[in-house]
Amino acid sequence: MNLIKQLFSRHREAEKTSAAGINWPGQSGKEYQFQVFPLEASFKALPGVYVYAGQAEDGSWVPIYIAQTRDLHQRLEGHVRMDDAVANGATHLHAHYCTEGQAARCSEEHDLILRWQPVCNEPVET
Repeated sequence: MNLIKQLFSRHREAEKTSAAGINWPGQSGKEYQFQVFPLEASFKALPGVYVYAGQAEDGSWVPIYIAQTRDLHQRLEGHVRMDDAVANGATHLHAHYCTEGQAARCSEEHDLILRWQPVCNEPVET
C-alpha cells in the first residue's frame, strides 16, 4: 500500500461538502467552513486559515497541511510547504478569511491539526 493510500485510509470520517464549501471538524467538535480553490488561487492580503488537501478514492478530502496566517496572499505566494504538500498528494487549497485575531486563528489551526494530524504538519499534542 502506498503512502497516499495509507494517509487516505486514516481519515474515514468524510467531511460535509456543499456548494458553498466544506466543513472541516476540529478535535473539539467545532466545524470550520472553508472554500475549495485550485492550488494556483490568489487571495486578498487578509488573515486566514488554509488547508492543502487531496481527495481520497471515495471523494472525501484528506488534509495534507494546515496553517494560519495574517496574510493569505503573501503567505501562499512564497510558502515552501506547498511543494511538500503537493509531493504528499495535495491537489487543492481550502481557505477562509478570519479577521477575529491571531488567537482565534491559532486556536482553529491547533484544533484542526489535533483532529487530523496532517502528514506535513509537526505532530501536535493536547
